[in-house]
Amino acid sequence: MAKPRGKTLSSQTVFTGKVFSVRHDEVSEPGGVVAGRDIVVHPGSVVVMPVFPDGRILLIRQYRHTARDYLWELVAGRVDAGESPVAAAHRELAEETGYSAKRLKKLLEIFPSPGFVAEVMWIFAASGLTPGAARPEEDERIEARRFPLREAERMIESGKLRDAKSIAGILYYAHFVRR
Repeated sequence: MAKPRGKTLSSQTVFTGKVFSVRHDEVSEPGGVVAGRDIVVHPGSVVVMPVFPDGRILLIRQYRHTARDYLWELVAGRVDAGESPVAAAHRELAEETGYSAKRLKKLLEIFPSPGFVAEVMWIFAASGLTPGAARPEEDERIEARRFPLREAERMIESGKLRDAKSIAGILYYAHFVRR
């Protein structure tokens, strides 16, 4: 039997930015409680883990202002209007690393923070890689480096790799795909 779902009683966009908007909804939750919910509305994003024939994966390192630090992470970016997740994954891979991939395998479709962010992330493994020239956005300064999968897992374990989308993709790949 299907579980009851909430009902939106009213909805108002309170902020519109370049990357996302914020909406305030009054909702009737499945249990009947009426509550206000502030929701970050995002078009969705893709995460790409380039996997080389020797098993190493490519991580990128860049400054993330919200973390106030340089973070190691997988290639990622938003899905543009009218763009499929697969097309976005190919585009982001080329922009951030210069690589093109013959194959993309969808690993996961996740909600990074479903309590207040309406965003889906599609995580892909990319293989059949061909190098090319990266075309990062004007504000991106990206360092790319290949890591053995086990070293990436150790980076997660030690807290050196702290990006949630990358942790999800790497651990899923290591424990459910790679074996």
